Amino acid sequence: MTSSAPSTQLSASARLSAAPAAYPAPMYPHKATEAQHREQRIRSFQPRRGRMTKAQAGALDRGWERFGLAIDGTPLDLPELFAGRPVTLEIGFGMGDTTAAMAAADPSAGILAADVHTPGHGNLLQFLERDGSENVRLAAGDAVILLRDMLPDASLAGLRVYFPDPWPKPKHHKRRLLQASFLDLVLPRLAPGALVHCATDWEPYAEQMLEVLGASPELENLHPEGDGSGWLEPDGHPAGSVPGYAPRPDWRPVTKFERAGLAKGHVVHDLLFRRR
Repeated sequence: MTSSAPSTQLSASARLSAAPAAYPAPMYPHKATEAQHREQRIRSFQPRRGRMTKAQAGALDRGWERFGLAIDGTPLDLPELFAGRPVTLEIGFGMGDTTAAMAAADPSAGILAADVHTPGHGNLLQFLERDGSENVRLAAGDAVILLRDMLPDASLAGLRVYFPDPWPKPKHHKRRLLQASFLDLVLPRLAPGALVHCATDWEPYAEQMLEVLGASPELENLHPEGDGSGWLEPDGHPAGSVPGYAPRPDWRPVTKFERAGLAKGHVVHDLLFRRR
């Protein structure tokens, strides 16, 4: 009987489809590594392979070897990966439309985009092909391992976390990404002057973000006076500006999750802090 071809000879999308669903996160171009498999802690995400379209799978096959990397614990050389560009880490890029727009708007800045959603990786690669962007690298897997094991100290010019899972049930709050233990991991990786930018449409999570970020003496709130827009009272009248939140910067596009939240009547808050 003829043996099957080794996995290294399969396309990226075929190897991904063959990976056991029990693995903690999708890995390209190989299966989940030992570094991820042995992690036993609570995670802030649900592994999401999902069903890829043919276009997404094709983009993965064409672009992963060039633009993708596995979160496997191997230290990264960011100056080499990004040709000397300052690098911002974006955690959770969804389907990639916002990431692609920001990359195209500023080719001089590098974006290390981490997510666990397989179709999103393929979708973002399609955008990069369309725009001809060279300043993005996609990381598949757990951002905690990426931060803890793969990024040198003071290597990041920024951190972006846009509309993370709010885990609204009280029993799930421990799964929220933005908490003190996560910040302790992030801060050493941020260079002086690095920008931390978070956004959410879930007001209790916005309050938690503000509390966690504001408690760090190593971070400076760029908008301590508030965003100037204010929250609304139940009758629709302005309640006044709430200190600590920032206006949405022009360079952050409105995201799909943001539009969905606004349609439900949610209030969107941005938070902008700078590493001292």
